[in-house]
Amino acid sequence: QVQLVKSGGDLVQPGGSLRLSCATPGIAFSVYTMGWYRQAPGKQREWIADITSDGSTHYEDSVKGRFIISRDNAKKTAYLQMNSLKPEDTALYYCNIPLARGYRFGWGQGTQVTVSS
Repeated sequence: QVQLVKSGGDLVQPGGSLRLSCATPGIAFSVYTMGWYRQAPGKQREWIADITSDGSTHYEDSVKGRFIISRDNAKKTAYLQMNSLKPEDTALYYCNIPLARGYRFGWGQGTQVTVSS
């Protein structure tokens, strides 16, 4: 399973920043694309960003320019730096490895990000 860590507190004010880390011990991390996803209350889980094995990044339009995805292959960890946070970013955040069919891991509980004044 993935190990999610949130740096920056449980409650963030609009305009604030948080960093999420996703460690994936025990797998050949460097060969996989890593994805970040989120699920807001009452909505379906959605893809927000991914980074390929060669470091190419892709973002969903609503987070483009505010979120930065990165990876450290030596640490088998992916990161999501979230800046200029908005209340609509409030959601459960997840990381996973997208496969041709499905995902490498179960979704687990995710980590809660709450943006509120």
